[in-house]
Amino acid sequence: MAYLPTPQQLRYLVMLAETGHFGRAASACAVSQSTLSAGILALERALDTQILDRAAAKHPVFTPLGLELVAKARTALSALSDVAETADSARAPMSGPLRLGIIPTIGPFLLPRLMPELRERYRALKLFLREDQTDRLLDQLDSGLLDILILAQPCACGDAEMLTLGRDDFLVALPPGHVLAARQNIAVAELAAEQFLLLEDGHCLRDQVLTVCGTALAREREQRFAATSLHTLIQMVAGGLGVTLVPRLAVEAGLAAGTGVEIRRLEGAGGWRSLALAWRAGSPRGGEYRTLAPLVTSALGWSAL
Repeated sequence: MAYLPTPQQLRYLVMLAETGHFGRAASACAVSQSTLSAGILALERALDTQILDRAAAKHPVFTPLGLELVAKARTALSALSDVAETADSARAPMSGPLRLGIIPTIGPFLLPRLMPELRERYRALKLFLREDQTDRLLDQLDSGLLDILILAQPCACGDAEMLTLGRDDFLVALPPGHVLAARQNIAVAELAAEQFLLLEDGHCLRDQVLTVCGTALAREREQRFAATSLHTLIQMVAGGLGVTLVPRLAVEAGLAAGTGVEIRRLEGAGGWRSLALAWRAGSPRGGEYRTLAPLVTSALGWSAL
């Protein structure tokens, strides 16, 4: 009989591919680095194949066959997750474990409002949270490591089923005393001559802001400095390094409080992103996930689209 890898070995494999680092992969799997390395080595021996090119650099490099096995592992883990979800859905709705992924430009501003309502409404729910960038969250959703995501659209969300929650307007953030602060509404064209600050590559908000601003900010694609978080971004604005756009969600949660940063409305159409729930297409718990939408919009204080 052919050897069947264990789910844990498949998780090690997928997480190593996603993180590109043995230590981070081990941490994500809640094991030691030696345990993860030993698990992958045992898998190689059992399958009698080489998954990693150990003659390569310090970071893990997968062989062509190893990359193919990673793709197969993602599919297998997704199928195993569906088995568990089918059992979960037969019990009380929204009970048991739920692995929620959320992006960093939403998580710190939504979760403090959402978590109390979730605990109150679904007392049998055991929630596990993971904050990461959109692409990595989608990979983990696809491989069955996460159940549901809260994302911002537009995004390249692949085959995931999406449910739009509401519109999150972009607001203009200006340094204290900036000349444009005399205006209540600021057009995108008026920002073209300003030093424009953005989040670093990998954040979907960066791409969304560039899409809104279009060619007016094309030169900023080569900027030397970029922020790793919205909190850092707003501090850069407060220090007079430039201007930026920030989501209304973050501003309402106090992002700019006490910084002296001037917040003004953005004039013109298209200056917003949409918040959405995402889960694997065909998930047995899809109906349950939809029941979360009113709870999230209530926490936001918004009207659903």
